[in-house]
Amino acid sequence: MRLLYINFTLFLSLLMNITETSFINNLQETELTIVGNAKSVPTDMDLDQLKSVLKGEKLRWDDGSKVIIALMKTDTPIGMNTSKELFNMTGNQLNKHFLALVFQGKVKAPTFFDSEDELEAYVAHTPGAIGVIQKVNDAQLNTIMVVKSKLDNK
Repeated sequence: MRLLYINFTLFLSLLMNITETSFINNLQETELTIVGNAKSVPTDMDLDQLKSVLKGEKLRWDDGSKVIIALMKTDTPIGMNTSKELFNMTGNQLNKHFLALVFQGKVKAPTFFDSEDELEAYVAHTPGAIGVIQKVNDAQLNTIMVVKSKLDNK
């Protein structure tokens, strides 16, 4: 019986080591790029101001136009990374955060996207829109900030 216990313990130890190594190897440094509509979103924000906007605490830009938030869906790698790095939340916590704000009538829900191209096009053509992507492809967007982080690519 003792031999079975030792073999099982060794097996679990080996399995945990393989899983941890695989997880570490799947992490790679990446950048989150915060982009805004070129006509109405300022480019001179610090990280605290940016987080205030993205969390729905700031509702209007300095010119009076509404803040419109565009994010990748929280079940996408970029969405999960955005939740973790910019909001310090899991994807589910982020969804609940905005659900609570919408239910209280404080903000309009962010628009969530499956692809970066769709999000970029939306931000480029929507005055007051701000979003988070990995890489900018649209020249009509203002890059507000680039945040380096680790992205889990499993």
